Order: sequence, then structure tokens, then C-alpha cells
Amino acid sequence: MSELPDWMYAPREEGWFAEDLDHLPQAPRHTELIDGALVFMMSPQRSWHSRVVTALTGALEALVPDGVLAEREMTIKLDRRNRPEPDLLAATADFDPDRTWYAPDEVSLVVEVVSPESAHRDRVVKVRKYAEAGIPHYWVVEEEDGLPVVHVFELEAITSSYAPAGIFRGRLHRPVPFPADIDLDALVPVRKRAD
Repeated sequence: MSELPDWMYAPREEGWFAEDLDHLPQAPRHTELIDGALVFMMSPQRSWHSRVVTALTGALEALVPDGVLAEREMTIKLDRRNRPEPDLLAATADFDPDRTWYAPDEVSLVVEVVSPESAHRDRVVKVRKYAEAGIPHYWVVEEEDGLPVVHVFELEAITSSYAPAGIFRGRLHRPVPFPADIDLDALVPVRKRAD
């Protein structure tokens, strides 16, 4: 059995802290911090996931109002021991080229595009953590017959949990957190049929 590189060992008994991510240049891209543990994307990214994230980023950039940024693959510092990296977010903040994370009170929307290795985190772990942090809107994008389906959740303030606000196939039309009308089927290329 091979020994782990030194940088992979937590610097303290309590595990990793959110600020530690900014001091780990050896860590793979898309390293997240969940409950004080580093989480790496270890499986290869599928083309479907990459295309949906890219196309949805472009769609949201065209829709967000002035003063709101659509960002892909930026972490959110939820608390001292949690800094997940959603696929996409919308945040009220000025552009800062050196920024490495957003605070929850800056984020109005988080989008996770589910992949096989992230399914449990996206559907169970992150939904709870984003809600507890007070992020008002959460979209989970699933693949159904090669097309994206968006499960939309809104924060219910009294319980600090998400309530389902709809499942969208073909077209997503939402008034919040900003007016959005997105052709979901256009997010992925049309697959050619084998005759």
C-alpha cells in the first residue's frame, strides 16, 4: 500500500477548515470541504455534465440582472468546516479576479448537475447544508433519457429547509430568484439516431 502525500493529511485533529483550501495548490481541481473532510472529484467528468454546466452558465449569464454574477465551479464558505463547490451559482457581488469563494449571504441560487459520483452529495448532503446556510434557491439537474430535468427548491424560512417548487422538463420558467426562461433541451446537442 502506498503512503499518502503529506499535503493530504489534515493539519489539525479537527480536520480541515474552509481557509485551508486556499493553501493547497497540490489539491486536484474541484476539491471541496464537507464536514472538515476534503472531497475530490476522482472519476472522469462526463461530456453530458460538462456541456450542461457550460450551456447553463451561458444561459444564466444572459438572464441575471445587473449586480448579479453567474459563476461556475466556485466554492461557498458555508461555515468553518464546509466549503462545497457547486457547479454553478448566482451571487450578488462585484467581480473580483482574485476571489476564491462566496459567502452564503451573497448567493441567491446554487445549481448542481448530478453525476454518478456526486449523486448522494447533491441530492442529500448539499441540499441540507445549502438550506441551513440560508441560500434561497437550489436547482438539481438530473439526466433523463439524455436530456436535463431540473428539480427546483425554494428555502422555507421557518424551518430553514427547502420546499419543492417544481420539476421542469423541456423548458424552465421561473420568476425567482430572477426571471428565467430556459430551453432545457437546447442545453445538450441533439443525439443522432442509429438507423
